[in-house]
Amino acid sequence: MALETWLIKVKNAVSNKFDVVRASSTTPNFKPTSSKKSPNVAVLSFEIAGLMSKLLHLWNSLSDHNITRLRNQSISLEGVHKIVSNDDDFLLALACAEITENLRLLANSVSPLCIKCDHPDLRSFHRLFLEFADSGRDLHNWILSEKEMECRNKRIERLVTMTANLHREMDELSIMETGLRKAVANLQSCQQEQNNSSTPPLEISLKEQKILDLQQKILWQRQEVKYLKEKSLWNKTFDTVISILARSIFTTLARIKLVFGLAHQFPSSLPRSLSASAAVHPLKNLNDNAKDSDPTTTKNGFFESNLKLLKPPPTTLGAAGLALHYANLIIVMDKMIKSPQLVGVDARDDLYSMLPNSVRTSLRARLRGVGFTASDASLAGEWREAMGRILGWMSPLAQNMIKWQSERSFEQQNYMAPKTNVMLLQTLYFANKDKTEAAITELLVGLNYIWRFEREMTANALFACNNFIAS
Repeated sequence: MALETWLIKVKNAVSNKFDVVRASSTTPNFKPTSSKKSPNVAVLSFEIAGLMSKLLHLWNSLSDHNITRLRNQSISLEGVHKIVSNDDDFLLALACAEITENLRLLANSVSPLCIKCDHPDLRSFHRLFLEFADSGRDLHNWILSEKEMECRNKRIERLVTMTANLHREMDELSIMETGLRKAVANLQSCQQEQNNSSTPPLEISLKEQKILDLQQKILWQRQEVKYLKEKSLWNKTFDTVISILARSIFTTLARIKLVFGLAHQFPSSLPRSLSASAAVHPLKNLNDNAKDSDPTTTKNGFFESNLKLLKPPPTTLGAAGLALHYANLIIVMDKMIKSPQLVGVDARDDLYSMLPNSVRTSLRARLRGVGFTASDASLAGEWREAMGRILGWMSPLAQNMIKWQSERSFEQQNYMAPKTNVMLLQTLYFANKDKTEAAITELLVGLNYIWRFEREMTANALFACNNFIAS
């Protein structure tokens, strides 16, 4: 029995040694290089939680489900093919470029935090990230496997949730403490008035009890804040949080290259569980001037090539700065077309004032020679059908443009990530300006006829009603 126990101990010891060797060979060692410990992130935890939230959102956008939807739905929108592009390779390249640019901006936000790290590799995160983007070499084995990334994301979600709770409870504590100061000041004022025999003792006693109750609540609230600081990012060191972010960012970039077929050399730990239905064939280009080049080895660098592709061509609404304006214009016209009988003269004039000069010119040319009467019901029905078809493919792009812009404003005002995955290719940003204006002009011509038809029908109905009453 003693021999068997001894053999078990030896087996366990050997097994533990192998585990340590295995772990040390795959996981970077982020132990401090000096006796000085890196400081806690403290109040920067809220900014870091925002970065983690955006990173989670970015990673989820690369899931098999979302990539399948991108390939089969997003780039197949009728409006996208009509006024953006019908080249699926180009549209997929746009999607890849936007996702990659979002990751680059996130990494740029992480870089200033790295200077507070103790470990030299973490302080060099920005340089290592750019090298990995251009060469594909992961010198420090920072890329995680899919299983490791899933576990890491669950931990990140808990930290983000706890940090959001901490932010809310700290705000509540601040409100309580402000209320306590006001209550104390009010009590002191009442005590001074009591000296002048103008305040009853009972009122002062009630105010004192209120202060005691509030002090007790503040004590409990401080305990809650202290607990959340321990469980959230607040008390984590810069080395800890940057190591989490760095490895997740490296893995996300590796996932982007895998999904879009941009990498030819994969580190051994790169997640490979991409389903066949979600696989995107390798992209031939990341910019219009390098269609036959390998995007990971272009002389301009990986991220520079992405930036070139995201720059809208001169023929697009994005280059003209009209994408958001036209989106709002289309939404207004959509409402008017659905209820033309409710459109007054002032609303019609307001709509006309929103039109750029180019659209006004084309509209005047189309309306030249049009009669003053609009009493043909069959023609009005045809216009309704035609406008419905145009709005059927144009309205989704306009709505996506507004949603995309509002999400960017939300990101600036809040540290949490948006909840949707609207991409620029699904908006009016890359839409051809001439094609868009032609469709808008067609809608305006149709709206003009429908508006006049409704007014004439209403006038005729009133005239008939008046004649009936008079008779």
